[in-house]
Amino acid sequence: MIVVALCRPGFEPECASDLARIAAVAGARIECTPVPRAAFVAASIAAFDEKRWRSALMRRPAWFARSIFAGDGPHALSERDRITPLVALVRAHRPAFSALWLETPDSDEGKRRSGLCRRLAGPLETAAADARLLDARPTGPPSVRSGVADRLQRRLHILFVDSTHAYVGTSDAATGSPWPMGIPRLSMPRAAPSRSALKLAEAFVTFLNDEERARLLKPGMHAVDLGAAPGGWTLQLAQRGLRVTAIDNGPLKGGIAHDPHVEHLRLDGLAWRPRRRVDWMVCDIVLQPSRIAALVAAWIGDGHCRRTIFNLKLPMKKRYAEVERCEAIIRERLEARALRHVLAFRQLYHDREEITGYCAVND
Repeated sequence: MIVVALCRPGFEPECASDLARIAAVAGARIECTPVPRAAFVAASIAAFDEKRWRSALMRRPAWFARSIFAGDGPHALSERDRITPLVALVRAHRPAFSALWLETPDSDEGKRRSGLCRRLAGPLETAAADARLLDARPTGPPSVRSGVADRLQRRLHILFVDSTHAYVGTSDAATGSPWPMGIPRLSMPRAAPSRSALKLAEAFVTFLNDEERARLLKPGMHAVDLGAAPGGWTLQLAQRGLRVTAIDNGPLKGGIAHDPHVEHLRLDGLAWRPRRRVDWMVCDIVLQPSRIAALVAAWIGDGHCRRTIFNLKLPMKKRYAEVERCEAIIRERLEARALRHVLAFRQLYHDREEITGYCAVND
C-alpha cells in the first residue's frame, strides 16, 4: 500500500516524519525518500491495515501533512485517453465514493497542471457515475452528520504528479481533510490590514467544527490578541462580535483601529496579563518557538484564558524536533496543574515557515 501526503513545498521531511509517527501508532513501518520541493510524500507500508491506520490518524493527527490518502501508484496514463484507465483503477478501491477529487501538489509545477484537472473533472465524474462508482446519496461534513456510515464517507483522490502519472487512493470524512488538497477556500476580508487575517480564519475552520465555532465564538465573548499590530487577527475576532483587547506597542491600521469592539493597549504582549479570565488568547508574536510555548502554557495553566490559538515561527533546521519540544513544554505545565486539555498543531495553508497551535482546557 502507498500512503500519499500533501504538504507545503520545502516541508517534505517533516511530512515524512508525520507519516512515520502515525505508522508507529498503527504498529507499522513506512519506507519513503522525500523529494525536495515536491510538495508531497509517497510512503510504502507493508501489511497495511485500514482500521488500524484510521485509528492511528485519529489518535495522532498530522502536523505538517495537509491531506493524507491511502492507495497505489504512480500509474502511467496515456495523453490520448486518461479517463478509461482511471475508471478501471478506481474499481479496485471499493466504490462507491461520496466525492471525487482531482488534485496536484502545491508546487509551481503542480499548479501548472490545475488546468488539466479542470478539463478532466467533468468527463471523469460522468464516466464514474455511469459506472456506478459514485454514491448518489446526499453528503455533508462530518460535523453536521451522524452515524458510522456518514463519518466514514469515502473520498476518491487522484493526484497528478505530472501530466501522465497519477496516484489513486481514498480517505474518509472522519480522518481525512475536508478540502481537496487540504486547502480551504477562504476570502480575504476587505478591511483586513494584512494577509495574516487568513491564518486565524483558517485556524478556526481547522481546529473547530461548525458546532464549536457557533458555541465558542459568540458575540460578547472577550479575547486578547498578543502582538496584534497591524490588526489582522483582531479583525477576525471583532467581526465575529467578540470584544478584543489588542496588545502591541505598534499601531493598528485601517478601520480596525477605530472598531468599537477593540481596545488597543500599547504594552508589552509578553508581560501583560488580564485582570479576569478571558475566553480567547491569540498570539502571532515573532519570537523563539519555545518562548511562545512557555507563554501559552502560562496563560492556560495560570487560568488567564480558556483557549488559545498561536503561531510558532520555526527554525530552518530540526523543525519537527522544535514542535515536539514546544508540545512538551505546554503539556508538562498543564499536566502539572492536573488540567484536562486539548492540544493540537497544524501547518496551515496560509502559514509560511511556521506552524499554528490550538490549546483549550476542559472546564
